[in-house]
Formats: sequence, C-alpha cells, structure tokens
Amino acid sequence: MAVRLALTVATLLLLAACSSDSATPAPETSQPLPVATPAPATATPLPATATATATVTDSPTATEAPSDTPTATATATETPAPTDTPTPEPDVSALNLELEMVADGLKQPVLATHAGDGSGQLFIVEKGGTILALGEDDAQPQPFLDITDRVGSSSSEQGLLGLAFDPDFAANGRFFVYYTDRNGDTVISRFQASDDRTTGDPGSEVALLTQDQPAGNHNGGMLAFGPDGYLYAGLGDGGGAGDRYDNGQNLGTILGTIIRLDVSGDQAVVPVDNPLVSQDSARPEIWAYGLRNPWRFSFDRATGDLWIADVGQNQWEEINFQPAGDPGGENYGWPITEGTHCYGSDTCDTAGLTMPVAEYEHGPGCSVSGGYVYRGAQQPAMQGIYFYGDYCSGQIWGLAAGADGQWQDAQLLDSDAQISAFGETESGELLVVDYGGTIYRLVNR
Repeated sequence: MAVRLALTVATLLLLAACSSDSATPAPETSQPLPVATPAPATATPLPATATATATVTDSPTATEAPSDTPTATATATETPAPTDTPTPEPDVSALNLELEMVADGLKQPVLATHAGDGSGQLFIVEKGGTILALGEDDAQPQPFLDITDRVGSSSSEQGLLGLAFDPDFAANGRFFVYYTDRNGDTVISRFQASDDRTTGDPGSEVALLTQDQPAGNHNGGMLAFGPDGYLYAGLGDGGGAGDRYDNGQNLGTILGTIIRLDVSGDQAVVPVDNPLVSQDSARPEIWAYGLRNPWRFSFDRATGDLWIADVGQNQWEEINFQPAGDPGGENYGWPITEGTHCYGSDTCDTAGLTMPVAEYEHGPGCSVSGGYVYRGAQQPAMQGIYFYGDYCSGQIWGLAAGADGQWQDAQLLDSDAQISAFGETESGELLVVDYGGTIYRLVNR
C-alpha cells in the first residue's frame, strides 16, 4: 500500500475510546416510548421511539425496515464442547511479544475482523466511512463498502466504528455496521453483500436502531455476535465529563450500556430472555450497564466468555469479565466507581456492583482498547490468554485466570502504536490496529 500517512494533530486526539472530555455537548432530546406488544412467546419488539427508529434521515440510500414485527429465530453459534485433555495453565509473564506488519498506509483504522465464511479475508474498518477487504493472496486491501456520504466523523470519537458479520454470512450475505451519522447520532444498520461476497451494497442499508447522542464523545462503537447468535452493541454514557447526563445508572436509556438484539429477521427485536425485559422502567435492550465507554469487547470463541474493556475518566482503565452462560444484567459501576475505586468520593456504596478483574492507572496510558483471548494455532504459548492495550502508551498486557482462582495480569510489550483496537483472524490469530495507519500481527518470540 501507500507510504504510511503522517499523523496530524487531529489523529493525536483520542478516538472513540478516549478518556478526554473536551467535546461540546448537545442536549439530549429523545425519550423512549412504551415497549410494543411482544411477538407471541418469542420476543419483545424494540421500542418504537425516536431513539430506536428504522430509518436514517440523512441517507438517501437507506431502506425503511418493514413494519411487521418478525419472530425471533436467531442462529446460535455453537460453543465447542470441552475435551478430556486438560488445558495447561497459561504463563502470562513468560511471553515475549512482538508486532509483525500485515498492512500499512491505512486511513485511521479502528477495527479489523473476519466474516467467518471460510474465505480467510480480513476486513479493515476506517473511521471516515470505508471498509476494506484483504484476502490472503492480496498485495493490498480492496474496497468492500463506502458509506462516507452518511458518516459523520468530525469529532475524534465519531465515525464508522463497528462491523460484525452475520453468523450465516456465507449463505445470506448480511453484515452490520455501527456509525455516527451526519447529525451526530449513533446508527446500527444492516447491509447486504454482493452474490460473490466481494463487495457490500451501500444502497442496501436498513437502519435497525438510531440513538440520539448528547455529546460528540463516548460514542462506543463495538458490535459482536455472541455464541447465542444475538448481536451485542456497546454504547458510551453520552459524553461530557463525569457522566454529565446521568446515564450510567439510568436504566431508562441505552446510553452507558451493552445491548443485546435479535437481528435474524427484517427488524431488530429484543430477546425475551434479556435480563430487564420485565422491568417496566428499564429499556429491554439492555444486557449490562454502568459502563462509561465500552469501546471494545469480545467473546472468547472457545468458551463464550465475554470480556469488556471500559474506558475510564481521569485515573483508571478497566477490564470486566462475564462468564459464559451468565444471564446478564450486570452493573459495572460507572459513575459510582472508576475501576475498583470510588469515583469523585472517598467512600461509595458498591453493593450490587460487578467489579473489574483488571485495571491500570493513568500515567503513560490513558485509554484502554480491549482485545481477544488467543485461540489460534501458530502461537501455543499465547493460548487462552486475553490481550488488551492502551491507545496512548502503546502498551500491551496479557490477562488469564490462574488455577488458584487469581488473575495473572502482566504488561508484556511497549510499542509505538496508537492502539485503537485489536483484531482476530478467521483462524484465531490476533492483530493490533494502529490508528496511525497500520495493522500488525501479535506474535510471541
């Protein structure tokens, strides 16, 4: 590809995972309406509200979703059954990590992922509104989707931020994106790929959910399918500093949460087993709350465990862990706590909160980017270890549970990368996404 782009002052701003709070807020205006009658014994319809609409007003190519509520029939992704052979306990501190370049010359990359369709292709999301596809034999990435005409990316934390492929993408060609529109609001949309799956059709957009954003920061941005076949999405607390809009502990909004949706039909619907469906005052989409900006989270492809990296305010970055099979509904504490520490007070009531399993204090680092548990075959010493990093310092850590129930957490690498995200190839190898324009492979020497 072209020579790596020189960094500008704008790219030095922390992007969607940023702990900085310099954005000028806009007032929150949307209010959710009552939840519609659920489809018989299967799903609760997404609220028909200004914050969950089926159209993108600024995009002439978006397609209005059908009005009929579909029956929820998510395709579950099976979690591999455990084997009789015991897995050796990983030794995190023994690793000697290095970065190997995979692609260069990119424009503000924020995600790298795969389609799970057997092609081995790598898909790279650029913040401005483009998705590139890099095949195993390609010398450089090829265009896959361009929606720059509808993406707003003027703020360092806005733009095209998330991408997830339908678990049955090889058959149905569906994929989902998370972006900021030209009004500064969050949109989750479905798109259709071409018959040969080489390109996405910009005109096929069906907006599944739109959320007003009161400020230009803390926009979240992650999308991922869980082992249950449902789509999970992370939204920040609405921005400003110190949970200015009181969303972190407010169950009446999806800001500051991870939501869980069934997107197997024409419209998004809420699974009937979402944890807050029966709570009248709560948004039924919510899977977990008390999050400041869950910029990147991931599911362990072997176990189904959920790992959530939540960006801190002024002092602490945190990693949260939710075991597979958990019914959801966790309160991760923001703004009562930042990491394991009371926020804005010497004392606080932490009853009912789920505390992080790892944290680190600001210093050279300031903004956590969550990664993945390694499940590839090329780096056996990395097997079963969760890797995460920091956007500001370029540091990378490894985290794993020990046999004694204690967590091993070690800083393993100092790099020059602005780590906006990690990525996972179809074969389970791990990637590091440098916002400055490079994708690296994470290896052990």
